[in-house]
Amino acid sequence: MCEFKVFLGDEEIMRDVIYAREEGGKVILRDVLGETRIVEGAKILEVDVSAVRLLLGKT
Repeated sequence: MCEFKVFLGDEEIMRDVIYAREEGGKVILRDVLGETRIVEGAKILEVDVSAVRLLLGKT
């Protein structure tokens, strides 16, 4: 399974993320344990599977 490290700019904000959805100016993230985090004012910029990295940016 591919578990991502999520970055907002240069800052790592969450690890072991297996689910991400962009919805109305926010990004919803969920990790392997089912913990959910909502990042307001963000959008998905890049998904890099080889580096297991998900990069978010501000909207």
